[in-house]
Amino acid sequence: GELILHRGRRFKTYRGMGSEGAMGAGSADRYGQADVTNTQKYVPEGVEGRVPYRGKLGEFTYQMVGGLRAAMGYCGTATVEELRHQATFVRVSGASLVESHPHDIQIIKEAPNYQVATEPTPR
Repeated sequence: GELILHRGRRFKTYRGMGSEGAMGAGSADRYGQADVTNTQKYVPEGVEGRVPYRGKLGEFTYQMVGGLRAAMGYCGTATVEELRHQATFVRVSGASLVESHPHDIQIIKEAPNYQVATEPTPR
């Protein structure tokens, strides 16, 4: 998708194949609406929106591998197979989760593997 800037943050546009925009760009036939000539009469089955831009895949993968290496170090494992067998998961409360994140500070430079949500994501 196209990169856009919204409230000082980068996003990529997302367009589902059943969205009005996608149908106008040629996917209308998939949804049985190829004969519709007035785009205002489309009955969309998808959405258009934006998702936070995470960067190039290589940069994202590098951060993910770094996180995996850190987890292996915390667990004292040398291989992913050892990690699978020796790792234990600990359930934390919502309050613990909030406390474990940076708080009482205004972040001025974000790390590439940590982003502060600026808008709540409805579920």
